[in-house]
Amino acid sequence: MATLLASILPARFSASAPHLLLRALPRIRLRRALASAPRMSSSSAAAAADGGGSGEKPVAAPYGSWRSPITADVVSGADKRLGGIALAGDGRLLWIEGRPEEKGRMVIVKEDDKPVDIIPQEFAARTLAQEYGGGAFAVKDNVVVFSNYKDQRLYKQTTETGVPVPLTPDYGGPDVSYADGVFDPHFSRYVTVIEEPKVLISGNDFYAFPRIDHNNKRMAWIEWSHPNMPWDKSELWVGYFSESGDLTKRVCVAGSNPMLVESPTEPKWSPKGELFFITDRGSGFWNIYKWVEHTNEVIPVYTLDAEFTRPLWVFGISSYGFLGESNHIIFNYRQHGRSYLGVLDSDIGSVSLLDTPFTDLSNVVTGNDYFYIEGASATVPMSIAKVALNEDRTKVVSFSIIWSSSSDVVQYSSFFSAPEFVEFPTSSTGQKAYAYFYPPLNPNFQGLPDEKPPLLVKTHGGPTAETRGILDLSVQYWTSRGWAYLDVNYGGSTGFGREYRERLLGKWGIVDVDDCCSCARFLVENGKVDEQRLCITGRSAGGYTTLASLAFRDTFKAGASLYGIGDLSLLRAETHKFESHYIDNLVGNEKAYYERSPINFVDKFTCPVILFQGLDDKVVPPDQARKIYKALKEKGLPVALVEYEGEQHGFRKAENIKFTLEQQMVFFARLVGNFKKNHVFKLQTKNEFEF
Repeated sequence: MATLLASILPARFSASAPHLLLRALPRIRLRRALASAPRMSSSSAAAAADGGGSGEKPVAAPYGSWRSPITADVVSGADKRLGGIALAGDGRLLWIEGRPEEKGRMVIVKEDDKPVDIIPQEFAARTLAQEYGGGAFAVKDNVVVFSNYKDQRLYKQTTETGVPVPLTPDYGGPDVSYADGVFDPHFSRYVTVIEEPKVLISGNDFYAFPRIDHNNKRMAWIEWSHPNMPWDKSELWVGYFSESGDLTKRVCVAGSNPMLVESPTEPKWSPKGELFFITDRGSGFWNIYKWVEHTNEVIPVYTLDAEFTRPLWVFGISSYGFLGESNHIIFNYRQHGRSYLGVLDSDIGSVSLLDTPFTDLSNVVTGNDYFYIEGASATVPMSIAKVALNEDRTKVVSFSIIWSSSSDVVQYSSFFSAPEFVEFPTSSTGQKAYAYFYPPLNPNFQGLPDEKPPLLVKTHGGPTAETRGILDLSVQYWTSRGWAYLDVNYGGSTGFGREYRERLLGKWGIVDVDDCCSCARFLVENGKVDEQRLCITGRSAGGYTTLASLAFRDTFKAGASLYGIGDLSLLRAETHKFESHYIDNLVGNEKAYYERSPINFVDKFTCPVILFQGLDDKVVPPDQARKIYKALKEKGLPVALVEYEGEQHGFRKAENIKFTLEQQMVFFARLVGNFKKNHVFKLQTKNEFEF
């Protein structure tokens, strides 16, 4: 279907709107799965949870065998997701919260003394637009419009608890999705990215960020077309509304110059009616710019060799905002592996950096003299904080966390391994790449004197994405058991500018693989980890890097692929519209498609592999995992496949998150654990799976 911008006339509120029922999801289906994960006795758990407070000397034990209170249950329970934030008319925050304990249901929650769910239990606020979603709701005064997951229709209700009223037609199924919508009060409508109704703009392949000015006379938006992704090349347009509400005159603000490659994003109208946006023209870094309407010129507002936004994988990104009616801009940027928060007076160009406990930042929404920011650090899990500034708007006077993905993690703080930012040499002479290294840490245990720890290398998804050094219990699960953990921002990752991002063009399966192997060897050479116990894991595109590393290199002893890609040609044939040309840019010609697909070189695999796959995955269909499983099984290599019914691209249910983590631990521990079989863990396999 085509991606369009459209307007939708709102329905009136009605007390008789029907409730929807979410059908029960099937049980997990397993194929050659492994046994349950190791368990601690209650006395062992209590001793571990003590955090070393008894003052007893740590026990010397083999790396990888340490007991830890950070169990898979703890990890899965702490894996709440944020799906967007917005400010209601009363100044209170609304956010979307993903709950693993409710099968991954996305709930709209309102800030109060005790946060309140505002949508009924049978609804979930999640859009499937471009498969990755985002931008699933918008708020104006006391009205919220959201996309409902089951039928993908738009619904309207008050910001208090109420009965949602459908705004869009029932197409008989979730065939039409909506995202990134905004209210247009002048014409009493809702403008959204969609596949149909009354079309305001069409003709290009993709649209995002429809933003209407405060006088309701102009609308800005971003568009792009195949074969580009929005971070490769996009265009920023402004259109002028006629008296009937149609867009008449249109002006391309940025992105149309064939001599200037740029990817403008995040347009926003200031209180004075000026258009601000972010683009990476010239320097290759996403910085803040402004459009001078009467001359149709673009001028820089604040430039720095840093990234002021992130790639548009999901709708609804908000990296900056205006405080009240002023031209003070709250912004955040990434530089050298961490985030910075600041306030910019765009009238005079002055900048003040703001000090908060967060070292990693993402979305921001602003009020009159305060703002809300999504953030985290090495010791603070993903959270939302309310921040107030002094009268001059140059310093923080109050900082309070109003939501946390895991509010009770403080009890495990003595087990947290702090990430070390690593700069390492790549296989290209003089070139550097980056990663986060987490050494093993547990207050109750220490390694044996003649032993180095095993290493688990994680390859992030995307691949145009960035891993960040924040508190993640799924990482601490490993480090608190005596594993070293390495999270690699291989060439092609974001957060380091266009040049770094474009290292992967035409070289996916080469640069990423080389960088992951190079960083693992770098740690071995520096005496950090055991060369004989290197393992690798990754999700989605990271699963491809994992499988390619196992097929085309001999660095690792075992690997785990979570909904990863084994056949690049099959991915291109089956993937959704948003990424249908993305792979061509990353891979190249037909020869490269064949030569970089692990499925075509099963004979080169020499170590065990475990695969995890959601059966409802439309981004990386289940056939990918099944082909790899079948081929490795026929070769006689140890291989396991775990399939989950009702899971899509990324696991959202607590039981599946838990099971996946446990099975990886059991799998790797059996393969590279340098200790007796029953030293700590009782490890078993079942269903014909043999080592």
